[in-house]
Amino acid sequence: MTLANGVFAVILAGALAVFARQAQRLVRWLKLAKPEDRTDHPDIRTKNFLLIGLAQSKILREPLGGMMHALVFWGFCVLGLGTVEIMIQGLYTPFTWDVILPRLLYVPYVFSQEIFAVFVLLPVGYLLYRRLVIKPRRFTVDAVHSGEAVLILSVIATLMVTLLLVFVGDAKQPGADMGGRVITSMLLPLFGGMSAETAHTMARVSWWIHALGILWFLNHLPKSKHLHVLSSLINVWFSNTSGPGRVGAMRPMDLEAEDAEQFGASDIEHLTWKNLLDGYSCTECGRCTASCPANLTGKLLSPRMIVVKTRARLTEKASVLDAVAESGGTATEEQQAVLDKKLLDGWISEEELWACTSCRACVQECPVSIDHLDIINELRRDLVLMESRFPEEIQPALTSLERNGSPWAFSAADREKWTEGLNIRTMAEMAAEGEKPDILFWVGCAGSFDDRAKKITVAFARILQAANVKFAILGQEETCHGDPARRMGNEYLYQMLAKGVIETLDGYQVRTVVTFCPHCFHQMGKEFPDLGGHYEVIHHTEYIERLLSEGRVPLDTEHGQRLKVAYHDSCYLGRYNEIYDAPRNTLRKALPVVELVEPARTKSRGLCCGAGGGRMWMEETVGKRVNVERTEELLATGADQIAVACPFCMTMITDGVTGAGKDVPVLDIAEVVAGQLKAEVTA
Repeated sequence: MTLANGVFAVILAGALAVFARQAQRLVRWLKLAKPEDRTDHPDIRTKNFLLIGLAQSKILREPLGGMMHALVFWGFCVLGLGTVEIMIQGLYTPFTWDVILPRLLYVPYVFSQEIFAVFVLLPVGYLLYRRLVIKPRRFTVDAVHSGEAVLILSVIATLMVTLLLVFVGDAKQPGADMGGRVITSMLLPLFGGMSAETAHTMARVSWWIHALGILWFLNHLPKSKHLHVLSSLINVWFSNTSGPGRVGAMRPMDLEAEDAEQFGASDIEHLTWKNLLDGYSCTECGRCTASCPANLTGKLLSPRMIVVKTRARLTEKASVLDAVAESGGTATEEQQAVLDKKLLDGWISEEELWACTSCRACVQECPVSIDHLDIINELRRDLVLMESRFPEEIQPALTSLERNGSPWAFSAADREKWTEGLNIRTMAEMAAEGEKPDILFWVGCAGSFDDRAKKITVAFARILQAANVKFAILGQEETCHGDPARRMGNEYLYQMLAKGVIETLDGYQVRTVVTFCPHCFHQMGKEFPDLGGHYEVIHHTEYIERLLSEGRVPLDTEHGQRLKVAYHDSCYLGRYNEIYDAPRNTLRKALPVVELVEPARTKSRGLCCGAGGGRMWMEETVGKRVNVERTEELLATGADQIAVACPFCMTMITDGVTGAGKDVPVLDIAEVVAGQLKAEVTA
């Protein structure tokens, strides 16, 4: 061992020891949060790991920037083997993988190191240019670590340049092995006048800069936003945002647990370790905030900052706890003040939380599968259940839910008024006649009471009758299932209502439910199972598409007017349940000459109408109204009609069109189909 090897051994041992201590501290901090089992369905988790983690499928949703970042990631994976070689060379200079690998593998290995050094260097150059010159909105909208990002990109560029210089310096030595050194061969002419001795010195200096740079990088990661380099793949494997489980379903809550003292979360110890791991994994890329309808329209909410602030609060509190423990267990007055702070109010405000429409765009866009919405939901639960703090305007909706079984103050006796003259039977009437329907038509509160939505209800009922579907409604026995209360943080009211609905459905032995409200569809299909309600729940767009495919709906498609139609994706139908094609296919089948046009933001990137997450019952006083922003996008398509598949979207988009002074009709998919029924059917 040479002196240089000895010096490097000391540096390497010190660097690894410091890194191990930092890693151990980060793992220990995760234990401050609640435990949670995330080891189920290893097959699905491994699939997510491969697709989202290694194949970078979510990163690549942004074509150019995503590809650049993916190349850096893949480059680091390939160059990792070369890094091991460099570390061993530090301890024993003559070492190369050539002494272990057969020639057939060693030459491709050398080629991979050279080509991926370039594949990393070029994207890093572009990423630096984008961050310093182009400056997309998502890089500047929050006060995040832009300077640190530039530093890290510069370090990575330095690592790649020094690596290439090592290759060149070694290649200029007498008898150098050039097998696989394609890039080096291309660079050698640039160093044509350099002597072998000078080249050797250049290679050694570059080697030390490269090796020390890697060790600095390793120890910088745990205390920087680039911790995601170490944690994001782990985070993807443990995440549920793309399955396993019911995607988009809120976290179950046991309200009857005897030892329960806290409902929801006000600080980090009330969240789970996965919420905190999300904080470690945040790349601060801003894709979540760039897609957030609240942030886009000028509200305070930034999903990125929800995660960043959670990580900052963890660092703040855990650091003080460590200091207190090291000093004997007694906190100073200043330390106690930090411990007494909370994530809620101390870091995240009510205004941020109530601006959320629960559209799930942030979760959809996150390249490392962070669940921002889970944190927001838990903080809302604490506000409502523990502190009774919520916007005044939602109080009437909560009161009506409790008293009337509907967020609107209508009498339950009015629920089935829309059926007058339609000859529609209730479940009770069918049961009394000894019959069972094929499906239960779940009308929902909007479909029962809202005058505009009642037209959708009638339209869908007419389609069912035209197709000779044996169906029934619950009528006055139907109540709200509590989804609005749950999204507004009132889990107690939600469970009370949901359990009542489940009891009613089970009483009639209901198995198949069809509804035109995506919120009812998601709640009853995805979240009822946690309370024991297991049903096949179908959205009416899928059900109508099925009926049309079976030829059961008699349509007059020969006299259709050529229309340009823009379809607006509902968040709870699309991003929550990945139903994008059924509404579009239904439109095409009902209107064979239709020209479907897509707004700039569509399908999984569609913009929320602004009514989800309880926002339907809240005033929107800050910034531009979300429904106005969305309606402008839809009108910009030049569509003759706008189609929707959700009563909430119907209200918001109709208001937007009216506000814009346009007369473009807004129709539900069911209304479009019902409008094409043959005359003898509608007579």
